[in-house]
Amino acid sequence: MANEQRNDLINTEFEANGEKVKLDSATVVQYLVRGNEQVTKQEVVMFINLCKYQKLNPFLNEAYLVKFKGAPAQIITSKEAFMKRAEANEHYAGLEAGIMVDRGGEIVNLEGAVKLSTDKLIGGWAKVFRNDRKVPVKVQISFDEFSKGQATWKQMPLNMIRKTAIVNAMREAFPGNLGSMYTEEESQAERKDITAEVNQEVRHKANQEIIDIQPDPVEEPKQEKQSKPRTQTVENDPVGDFEQASKKAPF
Repeated sequence: MANEQRNDLINTEFEANGEKVKLDSATVVQYLVRGNEQVTKQEVVMFINLCKYQKLNPFLNEAYLVKFKGAPAQIITSKEAFMKRAEANEHYAGLEAGIMVDRGGEIVNLEGAVKLSTDKLIGGWAKVFRNDRKVPVKVQISFDEFSKGQATWKQMPLNMIRKTAIVNAMREAFPGNLGSMYTEEESQAERKDITAEVNQEVRHKANQEIIDIQPDPVEEPKQEKQSKPRTQTVENDPVGDFEQASKKAPF
């Protein structure tokens, strides 16, 4: 019985968006994991169960598993999956979202993802409405906290910070459904820092290996360089020539 329960954890079938999804450990490890570190069986089990209970189809990129060296595995979820989960909740009543800019020293909340050329982007905001609450869930996030120079953030900074604000607001509005789900944008900054550390460590190890295998270049070149000047000095030393000439002189 125990073995059957264990097998159920790592090999399961469920329905997501009207489609049957079949997941097992081998499939997850081979096709649905990204990063540079091997995931553990426990992390795979957690991923499979999250997909099952949140009705996520990882084969449609609604979710995948990421693990980088020096950090625990992260289950990444698409923004579309967040929207589907929120809309499936009976208490969801819509959202508003936009960007925050510095306009002449004043913070202004703009709806959508459009700003003046003179505005300075400082963050994003979002409101999620529930029909069982009097006040919407509102979130404001900093652009500098999430943008770390990634290509997508450079190309579409307004859309990226707005989308990230929506995801954060939805998670706060529906913690039971979305509390354990994180998007690509939210994890990029942390993964970039970890990747930089990994690359630095790899470069350091590579340089150390090069140093270890290099032959000692000191003694042999020094002997060659010193022998030549000595020979040249003896041959061209006027004092030595004078002494030798004095010995041969007939006086």
